[in-house]
Amino acid sequence: MDNNSRESVINELQNSFEHLMTKYNIEDIGVFEEEGAKDLYHMGYTIRKDGKSYMIHTPYIKKDDGRLENGNSEWTIETDEPNSEDVSGFKGLDEALNSI
Repeated sequence: MDNNSRESVINELQNSFEHLMTKYNIEDIGVFEEEGAKDLYHMGYTIRKDGKSYMIHTPYIKKDDGRLENGNSEWTIETDEPNSEDVSGFKGLDEALNSI
């Protein structure tokens, strides 16, 4: 599995902004990151599309030296809407983005 610094993961995410905005008609995009329980670290995108906000992320495993190792390849979509639940299990970023 890849073992990357947090900064390299962020750089990779940022380098895809323009492409993703054009391909998926996204209004605004930024980096999402959140420390999870134990050694989990979630990284992905904060997206605004059709006036709604989404956090789309995949898990990484934070190693003792601070580097991040790819977790499973599944993506999760969260919204900031109070009555909606997270949707997990997307097999790739394209599948997740196509669902919104």
